[in-house]
Amino acid sequence: MPKPPDARLSGGAPARAWRPSRVLLTRAALGWDHGRRIAERAAALGLIVRELPSDRLTLDLADNPRRAYAEAKATLAVVVAPPSKRRLQPIAPSADWRVDLAEGCPAHCSYCYLAGSLKGPPVTRAYANLPEILAEIPRQLGQGTVTTRQPARAGEGTTYEASCYTDPLAIEHLTGSLSALVAWFGGWKADAQLRFTTKFDAVEPLLGLSHGGRTRMRASINPAAFARHEGGTSPVAARLRALRRMAEAGYPIGLTVAPIIVAAGWEDAYAGLLRDVAIALEGLAPDLTVELITHRYTASSKEVLTGWYPGSDLDMSGNGRAEKRTKFGSVKQVYDASTLSAARRFFEREIADTLPAARLLYFT
Repeated sequence: MPKPPDARLSGGAPARAWRPSRVLLTRAALGWDHGRRIAERAAALGLIVRELPSDRLTLDLADNPRRAYAEAKATLAVVVAPPSKRRLQPIAPSADWRVDLAEGCPAHCSYCYLAGSLKGPPVTRAYANLPEILAEIPRQLGQGTVTTRQPARAGEGTTYEASCYTDPLAIEHLTGSLSALVAWFGGWKADAQLRFTTKFDAVEPLLGLSHGGRTRMRASINPAAFARHEGGTSPVAARLRALRRMAEAGYPIGLTVAPIIVAAGWEDAYAGLLRDVAIALEGLAPDLTVELITHRYTASSKEVLTGWYPGSDLDMSGNGRAEKRTKFGSVKQVYDASTLSAARRFFEREIADTLPAARLLYFT
């Protein structure tokens, strides 16, 4: 009989499901069954649902930047993804391809990866034209540069990442999009795998799906000392309980340790976090992967984040950093070479000792 998770992981109430202050539906979104179902879900929860007369998002945000940010963050817009958003894009080192169900996230992370990369107010946009999104997926089967090319990950088949521009579990109670995608992959008899990572724990809609082992759920985690930068998310202990439930339901699972923050006490904090994972999964023998992503930021994301979260103590001073130019020509501030080397050695050692059955996919 599997042992239950240690009592130390029982603390922390799950995050309340996001309740946007308003749900806006464009005219085109209402032309799709999936868009209408999202509207029905929102109305059933007692949310304010407004149908727009056109496909232009009318936000009417406050003039005050702080209020405008808060109002945008509290808005769900149901829109139609244009062809440029439906076209699958490479997403190394995570997966072969990115598939987007939405754009934007209701969480309040003061290191947010989306800040500075998504244009306009931080509204969460859910896509109504799910059938058109699904139609793009088979076209890239057997192609890509990550799992289709790397012998160490060839067993995953062609991989599709669903959490690049959103946390799909954060909005699943409103959209149902992630469940639909999981079920679609479960019925697709192809050498392929869906992947998503999340900072939330509301996995109930996924547990009974016929997933066929073709979806890997990863919990995005950080030790308590640094999880304070993740406002509006589920406690890490709750995420680990959800990860266990998914493993018990037959899903392959994983950890996204991100962003790794090298600050005072980081080694003890992350060693403790990995021990908590081992405790949470005790008695199971899941297909477990680990992805390690160190903290980085751009000049534009720093500007946006310091405006959104002026009280954050997340270090973006540039100390101990080096510049890294991306393939798109932008410049990121990453940890310097000696810091990255020390962090990599630490995690490789600790994962081997604490989670010996886990596969480390990459460190970046």
